[in-house]
Amino acid sequence: MNVHHGPASLPQESVVATGRPQRANGRGRLETKLLGGRTRLDVLFQDGCAKIRIPESFDGRMEAVLINSSGGLTGGDRMGWSFNAAPGTHLTLTTQACEKIYKASADTALVETSINVGDGACVHWLPQESILFDRASLTRRLEVDLHENAELLGVEAILLGRKAMGEAMREGMVRDRWRIRRAGKLIHAEDLALSGAVADVAAEQAVLGGNVAFATLIYAGPKAEAHKAALERLGHGGGIGKSRGPGDVFVGISVWNDKLIARFIGSDGFTLRKSVVPVISVLRDGASVPKVWTL
Repeated sequence: MNVHHGPASLPQESVVATGRPQRANGRGRLETKLLGGRTRLDVLFQDGCAKIRIPESFDGRMEAVLINSSGGLTGGDRMGWSFNAAPGTHLTLTTQACEKIYKASADTALVETSINVGDGACVHWLPQESILFDRASLTRRLEVDLHENAELLGVEAILLGRKAMGEAMREGMVRDRWRIRRAGKLIHAEDLALSGAVADVAAEQAVLGGNVAFATLIYAGPKAEAHKAALERLGHGGGIGKSRGPGDVFVGISVWNDKLIARFIGSDGFTLRKSVVPVISVLRDGASVPKVWTL
């Protein structure tokens, strides 16, 4: 196993001397290997505010918890994550808590994630929700390369403020770009962009209909059709549901060519999570979400 730690952050006095505001910068890399039929750590690299912790596992799989030790992101902050699941390994990636994106006086917070999944390997990309505060700016990119026989389960959820705290994202920007390839061929691409008067845009019926919480979930692998049947038994059909009250969630599910996409829109984060968690459990063959989701 190779463990690397990057250079220490720039001293505070150096930041003051240059006249530039202090920014969070972090890079983390994790690579697995198969040893004795179990997923083992091969390479671990941490730099800046990016930390990775690996709880003890008893089922031969690996779970890694990603931590931003700066406590949140704002304009000019940079986070980069890179993961490689070796052939035959199983890796679950999650975050210690919801990522908070604060007001940006300039620039945008940039989060880039790259995931490579080898032959017969499986990766579950399950970060907790990103919470955007008023005048926040976030640019996020997810790049996934799958072997022909690899599996991926991924979710990304965004909350436009914290409704329970009376907070709302009225203005700002969020851009989310996904590119997923199998054997070098693009199988999924999407780009989300909300900018300017975000609350007004989100209020449009064709966008979020006044809701402030939404998530996209993807499964790519041979169990897509079976998972869809299981979700239908759970009560989620293939179309967009009609809202009947403030506690309802819009859910849309589609399957095509070994790929399942589920989209969720909820009135708040709690309502959204109540719908997303059971779906994740089905797609994890009955296993619950990572324990840090409930701490």
